[in-house]
Amino acid sequence: MEKNVSNQKPRGFYAACISFSFERFAFYAAKWLMTVFVAASIMDGGLGLSTGEAARMSANLVAFTYLLPLFGAYISDYLVGARYLIPIGLILMGAGFLAAWKAESSSGINAMVILVSLGTGLFKSQNNAIIGRLFTDKSKLDEAYSTQYSFVNIGSFIGTTVIGILAAKHGYRFCFLICAIIVFIDAIWYIANYKNFGNVGKKPFKINENADPDEVKNKEKVPLTKLEKNRIFAIILVSLFSIIFWIFWYLASLPVLFHWAGETAAANWTIGSFEVPTSWFDSLNAILCIILGPVLGSYWTKKANSPKGDFNMFQKTALGIFLLGLSYIVFGTAEVVRGNGQASLIWIIIFGIFLTLGEMVFSPLGNSFIAKYAPSQLITTMMSVWVLAVFFSGKSYGAIYDYTQQFPFDKVMFTIAAIAIISAAVLWIFSGKLQRLVEPNAADKKEYEKLHKTEKTEDIEKTENTVDKENIKTEETIIFESDDENN
Repeated sequence: MEKNVSNQKPRGFYAACISFSFERFAFYAAKWLMTVFVAASIMDGGLGLSTGEAARMSANLVAFTYLLPLFGAYISDYLVGARYLIPIGLILMGAGFLAAWKAESSSGINAMVILVSLGTGLFKSQNNAIIGRLFTDKSKLDEAYSTQYSFVNIGSFIGTTVIGILAAKHGYRFCFLICAIIVFIDAIWYIANYKNFGNVGKKPFKINENADPDEVKNKEKVPLTKLEKNRIFAIILVSLFSIIFWIFWYLASLPVLFHWAGETAAANWTIGSFEVPTSWFDSLNAILCIILGPVLGSYWTKKANSPKGDFNMFQKTALGIFLLGLSYIVFGTAEVVRGNGQASLIWIIIFGIFLTLGEMVFSPLGNSFIAKYAPSQLITTMMSVWVLAVFFSGKSYGAIYDYTQQFPFDKVMFTIAAIAIISAAVLWIFSGKLQRLVEPNAADKKEYEKLHKTEKTEDIEKTENTVDKENIKTEETIIFESDDENN
């Protein structure tokens, strides 16, 4: 057993979680900063570029921060210990924020996108992996990652709340500098806490697996069963629906920034004499995630224990997409109701509530679904499918928003709502049949058990043969040593 690894939450766990809070503070603050900075006029301290360019840059940042962790994961698995990659990643992020601080054109912002994406690739997956390795009792991981998710949202909430106020007083550029300082402090924090991680993350994870004997299993490959093939199909199908969800989820922030706010704001952002920063829309999402997490967790537990039982995975996916669709109905309705005037800020809040509800239902499903149903020999591949789906969504939403600018706002919002709700309805209608794909019938179960029983039997026989050989060797050694003593 590794040093400093505990069944309880060790100090290293909290150190890693606090590091997430610092990093998410900077990331979400900078994401909002970058989008408004690019589109703001030069007079207002921006670059004076179009909203379409701002949307595409924002989309690139989101997209590549999902893609590059795949490469970072390979490095930490095979080449360099994860704990050493994390500070490097944070320093790269800081360099990106400094590039935005000094940006005079789109090239400076593109440099930020590249550096922050590279930094995220070395930070995010590695920090999550270290958290997982700190627990020998894997049953505690669900609780641990739920706690970690709270730290993420706390960082996001504080970052977007504070940065909106600072930007109004000191300008966008100053705030990029603040983001850089935050991640540099985070890098120092992480290095200072190396001692609390024990041996976790010192070596590449594939090399260091001997530290956990339960994970060291040499399983002989067996052919995929019909059940496993069905499950792969189901994972790919859910990933396709996830593209729809994440495109519309990421798209949501752009109407807030460029339609409801901006120079020709369609919504009234003032409460008395106080002008509400648009970054607080992201703050609303973060605080709702913190509040709704335990509430939804309690509801799903109660639902699962009820006589009717819980919704299946496909029904929950459909419900998340449906709630997302309802949020866009709110925006479309607000546009119709306001006429030639400004909409009340309450419409933005209601939109944010439905959007977050959809996120909280949908977002946790992906990794859980894959972890539960993906064949063990293909779990990394299936995780990559899910990540690539999110990458595609992130890469697309900026261009989609730019394209929609030629159409009336309310019609665009109602069209998006219709696509989401119809997709949800189709998924819900076929949820029963899809569930039967991943849960075995008698024949599939028999085939699965036969193959995996054979695998297990062969492993046992191999082990027994090894033991027999070792016993024979031991006996020969004893005889040889006895002969030496007699001589």
